[in-house]
Amino acid sequence: MESKSDSSAATTPIISSSSSPPPPFSPRVVLTPCAACKILRRRCAERCVLAPYFPPTDPAKFTIAHRVFGASNIIKFLQELPESQRTDAVNSMVYEAEARIRDPVYGCAGAIYHLQRQVSELQAQLAKSQVEMVNMQFQRSNLLELIYKMDQQNQEQDNILSFESNDLGFLEDNSNSNSSMLWWDPLWTC
Repeated sequence: MESKSDSSAATTPIISSSSSPPPPFSPRVVLTPCAACKILRRRCAERCVLAPYFPPTDPAKFTIAHRVFGASNIIKFLQELPESQRTDAVNSMVYEAEARIRDPVYGCAGAIYHLQRQVSELQAQLAKSQVEMVNMQFQRSNLLELIYKMDQQNQEQDNILSFESNDLGFLEDNSNSNSSMLWWDPLWTC
């Protein structure tokens, strides 16, 4: 029987008064996993490569990139880049993925082609408008020159018509308003 009591005493824990108190309760901050980890259904690590670029509030961003490039390729690509370039790389991947989903054949190249074609069409319209503007300016200057010449001719005709001929064949200057002294008035008075 002694062996039973000895064995039971060995299995019961001994509580000593000198044991340290339990560590103070520290509230754990529960962070929501990034959008990538949510979609991949995995635990988001503290140093998750995807977390800074795919926030939990925008899951569509990762979904689009994941559909075209795949999660492992995105992770490899981001790990190879310095942190200063990762944001631009993620934005570029998302843009390229959206373009590839819209246009599976040409992707971004199709969008670039359409934009270049639009630029060249607008440049052609601009050149055409500039030619029309130069033509209008030329027509305007010709019209002003014609109006000026016609005005000069009218003034010359007015000057010629202002001298009227009298009964004796002499010309009379009507521009002189001094009518008291006409050439036929006698110089003497009686």
